[in-house]
Amino acid sequence: MTPLGDLILAQIDADGPMSLADYMALCLMHPKHGYYATRDPFGAAGDFTTAPEISQMFGELLGLSLAQTWLDQGAPSVIGLAELGPGRGTLMADILRATRGVPGFHAAAQVHLVETSQTLRAVQAKTLDSYAPLWHANVEALPDLPLFLIANEFFDALPIRQAQRSGDAWRELMVSRDGASLSPALSAPTLLPMLAHRLEDTAEGDIVEFCPAGTRIAAHLGAQIARLGGAALIVDYGDWRTLGDTFQALRAHATADPFAAPGTADLTAHVDFEALALAAAPARHTRLSTQGVFLERLGIAQRAQKLADALSGEARSAHVAAHRRLTHPAEMGTLFKVMGLYPEGAAPPPGLVS
Repeated sequence: MTPLGDLILAQIDADGPMSLADYMALCLMHPKHGYYATRDPFGAAGDFTTAPEISQMFGELLGLSLAQTWLDQGAPSVIGLAELGPGRGTLMADILRATRGVPGFHAAAQVHLVETSQTLRAVQAKTLDSYAPLWHANVEALPDLPLFLIANEFFDALPIRQAQRSGDAWRELMVSRDGASLSPALSAPTLLPMLAHRLEDTAEGDIVEFCPAGTRIAAHLGAQIARLGGAALIVDYGDWRTLGDTFQALRAHATADPFAAPGTADLTAHVDFEALALAAAPARHTRLSTQGVFLERLGIAQRAQKLADALSGEARSAHVAAHRRLTHPAEMGTLFKVMGLYPEGAAPPPGLVS
């Protein structure tokens, strides 16, 4: 058992079984022992690799989509160019490099990063040192400006609750003590008003996950974008409406037992894009697109060919493999989805359709 596991066991002994959301929050965000507080998890030496680490093309195309959206909305003179969970800062650096040629965009953009990990903030500061980014602990602290925002693999790491249908009620997954270990266990059947609509499309024993933190964040972003303008591009794995157990732990690029060594693995779950879209009203949402289709609409094939023309040998082979990994249905192209938020009366961000 890890030091964080001992703390969780002590809390369970004092207060009783813990919700999965509380368990995830402690495992990921505990200020001393949490996963993101203690390491840089990205890349080959970490536990997982995100799209910006695979190829610069990902950030370049997302950045140009946001810049065109800015132009389409009349090029407001001051905006918040923001990212939620910015990792090493690679995606934002690619966005800023790709948009240097858009007249007035950099002059208007203030760079804002929502990041709780001091370890990752230090990495981001080095990556983005020439852009004077400002950091925030939560979305509510973002400036009251038109927001042009990216959230890539952010919502999947937010704490979820999970429940199994039992008649017209639900048995919620809780984390409890099993000797010296932690173990999942189901609660007694209870009514969960936030899942009342899921009685329509589920059967006895079906598992449903919901993310209160995600819908709260989407509601805040949607309200600000609807009121002041801007757009949000949300990229993550999931679907329009989730069903089943998608909770998992990743360690060293492989799945792991999420209850075995708290604080040492990344904990994630698939994103329910329908829940985010509904919460974001009155902002409009685009149709859900696969990542591969989204990037192809933005011209990744042409960009990939242009970059390939300057490469040879192993570098060219790696570049071709990166393009495939981002777009091919057997790789990230279908698993990852993209949804945009934008104001009523505006055009959706390029690459997406209303």
